[in-house]
Amino acid sequence: MKLKYFAWVRERIGTDEEDLDLPAGVVSVRDLLDWLKGRGDGYQQALLYPEAIRVAINHEHVDHSEPVAGAAEIALFPPMTGG
Repeated sequence: MKLKYFAWVRERIGTDEEDLDLPAGVVSVRDLLDWLKGRGDGYQQALLYPEAIRVAINHEHVDHSEPVAGAAEIALFPPMTGG
């Protein structure tokens, strides 16, 4: 599965994308964010407040309760503001 990171999420994690095989226990977006936080300091910093992270699965914004099974791409965004 391809994970893409944008804006300050990307800056804190240190990469714009990566291909990962998720463990069996990662079923939802919420599970994914919790699992990623354990991958190192940059992930921990980027996902300190996971409820603030916006997520898109296959280019569609989704809730954190959304299942990740079958996703080709998951993108993580910081909160967006208008302007």
